[in-house]
Amino acid sequence: MPLNYSKWDQLELSDDSDIEGHPNVDKRSLIRWKQRDIHEKREARKTKISALHAEIACNGVLSPRLHRIRATLGSADGGLIYFQQLVERLQTQPSPEAPPTNAKDQPTYDAMVLSLLLQVWDGAKSLPADEREAAVLSGLDAHIKQLAHHTQKLGKDLVDEENEQKKHITSEDIHEGFDSKYTPAKPPPPPVKNAKIDAPTKTKATKTTEFEVLNPTASNSNAPLSSVTPNHSPDSVEEDELEEELPELTPSLEQFSQLSLWEYTQSFNFIQANRDVVVPGASDALLVAAFRAESKGQFGYAKKCVHQSLLLQYCDKLGKDGVRLFFQKMISGDQRAISVFVNDVEGTYSHLKTRAKAAATETSDVQKEQIQLVPENPSATISFNVPDGPPPEDLRLEGPGTEDLDLEQVREALHMRWDVFQSFTEDLKAALKVGTLEEVNRVLGSMEVSVAEDVVAKLDAAGIMSFVSGGIRDETGDEDKEEVEENAE
Repeated sequence: MPLNYSKWDQLELSDDSDIEGHPNVDKRSLIRWKQRDIHEKREARKTKISALHAEIACNGVLSPRLHRIRATLGSADGGLIYFQQLVERLQTQPSPEAPPTNAKDQPTYDAMVLSLLLQVWDGAKSLPADEREAAVLSGLDAHIKQLAHHTQKLGKDLVDEENEQKKHITSEDIHEGFDSKYTPAKPPPPPVKNAKIDAPTKTKATKTTEFEVLNPTASNSNAPLSSVTPNHSPDSVEEDELEEELPELTPSLEQFSQLSLWEYTQSFNFIQANRDVVVPGASDALLVAAFRAESKGQFGYAKKCVHQSLLLQYCDKLGKDGVRLFFQKMISGDQRAISVFVNDVEGTYSHLKTRAKAAATETSDVQKEQIQLVPENPSATISFNVPDGPPPEDLRLEGPGTEDLDLEQVREALHMRWDVFQSFTEDLKAALKVGTLEEVNRVLGSMEVSVAEDVVAKLDAAGIMSFVSGGIRDETGDEDKEEVEENAE
């Protein structure tokens, strides 16, 4: 393998040729001064690059917050009231969250937002009352636009500084090749459980193999976000619910789904620290989790899952470098890209809410298994003998056929009938008093099968239910109906 020595072309070292002679200064001292100067310039450039990174990250947190405030002010009635309440909350209950720097007296994010809002209000409070709200909106728009332009300039400065740093090689960059150890690249994390992975579509030619390109604009870093809108539909999730195995959230994805909405820097940092978030099936698992959460009434969490699912889909559709391209647009405050993404999240979540409600309605409309009392043949009838109360103390047996009956046994049977009747629910007791088969079946149909079966057994044992000829058929709602034959009383 040929050796490449081109990296030494930009080597910057001090030697005698850099030094103008001086009778009172030796050459070694001049060389040390020159090296010290190079080192100080390099350290200054490192510090500047670090500061640019920190400021860009800070703006990446502030920009989405300002966009949300602007959107709420523009859509809500009584926008100035919301504005004043927000200012009061930031003054009295500020969040301690701040940029991760060691700077002394580093202001928090809430303090920076409050300072900007107060500047906006200073420019609007002197205007007539009916013009203040429009002035506040205009002021916010101006600050948002200014922040976006400033962030873009910082990004350009950062690229320039990093390119300038690469032009100079100092002794700190020199490493002996044989002292380094080869470290193999980490294998890519596996896809989520039950992920559906489509094999790439191939088209074979005579001597070449062509792969179908899913997104021709992915290689273009300037491609607008709207041109790579991913395909997603909660309808597919609802259909997949009928299957046994669906993509499942990994522990990392579960943490990722809990991140705040529109906090792009927070999501980007999490992805950088957790490679197993951007894997096949991750966006589908989040969409499944969103549908289930919405069905359980966990609306806030469901929207977060939709947000993170679409975020991963956009990164995937933007190509191999999609994560960097997507977050570069979001964090830099690209208003067109942010608008496309926000509208997509809101639209997808709205559609998911609709489908979840429809699925819940369809589930409730499915006829459940139930017990119904049906005469075995049209000539048979079913009636109900409802006791008025417990047997009287002076119970007497009168009429033909009562001579051989035991009074105490009859009393005990009547007591049992009353106790059984009293053990029933109020709606069943009311239906039995009405005495119609339709009313009793209505109550039985609302019960669980096991409970209704127990009720029927008690009605029969206590003698409350009676019928003439035929029998009773147990209709459970299935095609196979089990028949329960009873002897006529």
